Amino acid sequence: MENLIQYLDGPYDKNNAILSLHAGAGGTDAQDWTEMLLRMYQRFAEKKKWKVFLINESRGGEAGIKSATLEIVGPYAYGLLKSEAGVHRLVRISPFDAEKMRHTSFALVDVLPEIPEPKIEIKDKDLKIETFRASAKGGQNVQKVETAVRITHLPTKITVTCQAERSQHQNKERALKILKSKLYQFEKAKKEEEKEKIRGHVPPASWGYQIRSYILHPYKMVKDHRTNYKEDDPQKVLDGELEKFIEAYLKKND
Repeated sequence: MENLIQYLDGPYDKNNAILSLHAGAGGTDAQDWTEMLLRMYQRFAEKKKWKVFLINESRGGEAGIKSATLEIVGPYAYGLLKSEAGVHRLVRISPFDAEKMRHTSFALVDVLPEIPEPKIEIKDKDLKIETFRASAKGGQNVQKVETAVRITHLPTKITVTCQAERSQHQNKERALKILKSKLYQFEKAKKEEEKEKIRGHVPPASWGYQIRSYILHPYKMVKDHRTNYKEDDPQKVLDGELEKFIEAYLKKND
């Protein structure tokens, strides 16, 4: 990573990252694709020896996940992962299609820096706090008590859900921490009229908006459309080998 630090001089680049994934167009295939990306980022973080906390996960009905949020704790986590924000496109023979047809799926990745102890006041009357039972893979309830917490900031409609911890109190604390980071950025962007520079434009997860394509059929290739950098071994990339893509992005945007 040493050769990349020279490109990581942004105000939040040294911070931890909050990475969210959302299944886009493509039905069950898109949900399966979103879970594949979740694994890819977990593997990348493991290679970096970062700590990864699964804050929230919404499982798909048949397979995969509809959405998930990770807190990634490590030096320069945001600076390195900010290049992953955008729509990721997968082309493959669908394992869910009995006719073995080629399918295209999309998933949206959103990356935010974690702001430690942001100086922002949240009024109790502006919060809607809901509790529910935390769920695991398959939809079964993990606990009989409502430990999971969903907090909605009513003025901005920003919502954070956390079910990673064992107690409702711990989940509430973690959710509030993430909410404060999101509100800090929201207010800063609003004041400076540069919301897209901080959080990035959030495009629909569908055709025409992809930043990177992962082709598994009829040939094998992963190509980043912003830098034109490509790899001919998709499995290596899906196993967390992202450094070359990140390096190409950082150099181009230096």
